[in-house]
Amino acid sequence: MQVLVRDNNVEQALRFLKKKLQREGVFREMRLREHYEKPSVKRAREKAEGVRRVRKMARKKLERESGVSAPKKTKAPGR
Repeated sequence: MQVLVRDNNVEQALRFLKKKLQREGVFREMRLREHYEKPSVKRAREKAEGVRRVRKMARKKLERESGVSAPKKTKAPGR
């Protein structure tokens, strides 16, 4: 992966690199590989991710078709 630095603006190039890495899923992959994951745990995690992905796609499709978005979840007031 390569990022060009323009006008010696290293901070901007670093932000761009982080965005690229985030989109590619490198950070997520690193976090998952930090420790061994049992095959049963891996299957359960991947199944849950699939369910979450399908629900999200269905919700997006419903929003597009009806033109109405789902209500936002609100947090309970602090104590």
